[in-house]
Amino acid sequence: MSPTTTLRIPEELKSRIAKVAEKAGKSPHTFMLEAIAEKTEFEESRQAFMEQADVRLANMLATGESIPWSEMRAYLQKRMDGQAAIAPKPRKLRD
Repeated sequence: MSPTTTLRIPEELKSRIAKVAEKAGKSPHTFMLEAIAEKTEFEESRQAFMEQADVRLANMLATGESIPWSEMRAYLQKRMDGQAAIAPKPRKLRD
């Protein structure tokens, strides 16, 4: 059995949780566990995204190479439209 954690939930929020959980066909406990899991996954994904962005920015600053937004946007638009598209290559944008 998993360890117990106590949460102090304001009465107004507790009432709201009970109402939406009932409409969703779940117990308040299950509803809260799912909400906590969803928020945790969201934050983990956001943090991983930010870490990847930091690495890519550091690489761009170190190499001076990047892809102009206009080229990347055109590439992504073709992909969204289902067209064949060749990914643009990074290049030095400034000296």
